[in-house]
Amino acid sequence: MTRRLPCGLYVLTPDSLDDDWLLDAVEAALRGGATALQYRNKAAGPAQRLRQACALARACRAAGALFVVNDSIELAREAGADGLHVGRDDGDPIALRATLGATLMLGVSCYDSLELALAVRDTADYVAFGSVFGSSVKPGAVRAPLDLFARARDANLHAVAIGGIDAGNASAVAKAGAAAVAVITAVFGGGGGADRLDPSHVEVAARRLAVAFASGIQGGREAAT
Repeated sequence: MTRRLPCGLYVLTPDSLDDDWLLDAVEAALRGGATALQYRNKAAGPAQRLRQACALARACRAAGALFVVNDSIELAREAGADGLHVGRDDGDPIALRATLGATLMLGVSCYDSLELALAVRDTADYVAFGSVFGSSVKPGAVRAPLDLFARARDANLHAVAIGGIDAGNASAVAKAGAAAVAVITAVFGGGGGADRLDPSHVEVAARRLAVAFASGIQGGREAAT
């Protein structure tokens, strides 16, 4: 079965306990050109996570964007998500694929390893590599070289880039072969306090990133012809 996959700007939510700001900021990012959203919140409790996830799922449906939940298959189901994203400590992808069924998308973090990506190619709908650049969210993360995306593309993998991506480097990531860029800070700022962006600024930041990535895709196509 063919499932819709993240392409272009794929935003990830910051750990915010402010429901109103989070919804306003996500709606602004969607207006700015985000085509997919991954909900992750390590700070909120179960009831707030469900409340936030359901509200964000509705916003994504209204905008025609994909809604993905990080880590929790139960929350993905309860919120009516389009898919689930997992890392190396979140369960066996084969077992998760069987539990998700045929309709829901599965994304798997593969860090800097093409071998890991190839191992899940028949299970995952997309793989994520990163951190591509230095990341304030995960400063100790392993680094994934840009040439990894060309190798993944040549292996017919749908690869998402994450880590330290902003409007200044998104074009280079697109040219390297990434199908999408996953971004938190460059769109939302810090989610928990004074460094978070006003929703009006979120929309501008998302639009700049979406345009930069699209220009990189176009540049890559022109270079290939």
